[in-house]
Amino acid sequence: MAVQIEDYNIYTSNIENILIDDNKKTIINTINAHSYIVAKNDEKFQKALVKSDLLLPDGEGIVLMVAKLKNMKIKKIAGEDIHNYLLDVANDKGLKCFYLGATQHTLDLMKSKLSKLYPKVNFGFFSPPFKEEFSNDDNKKMIDKVNSFSPDILFVGMTAPKQEKWVYQNKEKIQSKVICSIGAVFDFVAETKKRAPQWIIDLKFEWMYRSFTAWRLTKRYLYSTPLFLIEIFKLKYFSKK
Repeated sequence: MAVQIEDYNIYTSNIENILIDDNKKTIINTINAHSYIVAKNDEKFQKALVKSDLLLPDGEGIVLMVAKLKNMKIKKIAGEDIHNYLLDVANDKGLKCFYLGATQHTLDLMKSKLSKLYPKVNFGFFSPPFKEEFSNDDNKKMIDKVNSFSPDILFVGMTAPKQEKWVYQNKEKIQSKVICSIGAVFDFVAETKKRAPQWIIDLKFEWMYRSFTAWRLTKRYLYSTPLFLIEIFKLKYFSKK
């Protein structure tokens, strides 16, 4: 049976209303127009998004979709937004945060910066092997590294859809109260890549700014944006009531 937009339990409130339940594991993912289109042809990715405990609208395309199909006005919540929010919570409570992903150089830059900004947080880091698929030994080593640190919050940054599928496949083995996939945020924190200036974000043109930063992203937007707009049109006017 095909997944419908209603099956994606997209978070529609403000970020400050997000509550983390200490008594259960919370999986946080984000969805944008491109990931929505990719998930239509990737069953494992689709399942990982649908089964999220919190699925955040990380893109103006998703904001538009919710407005057109559910008649609701919501705000975009980017990966960096949820990252900063969770770090503020962690700093207030003196929690432990672990970063899984990126190169060791990127993680070293992150450690230097984050330790100064969030002095009450205990940070841990591990750079997994750079490969398309992880072996069983790779997975065991990554999970052991996380579990030996026993974080309250685990941030995973291995790009979508790889990171979401990895978390979904291994979540039962991971000992962390919160598991949050945030992709490019690792690079934003390390400043090896720049996020769009705030005035561009406020104008809702962050997607355009990012498309100019790498040909890979330009191709992604050229491919997925028309398909996503067609999807909204079809769901609004041709889906069964």
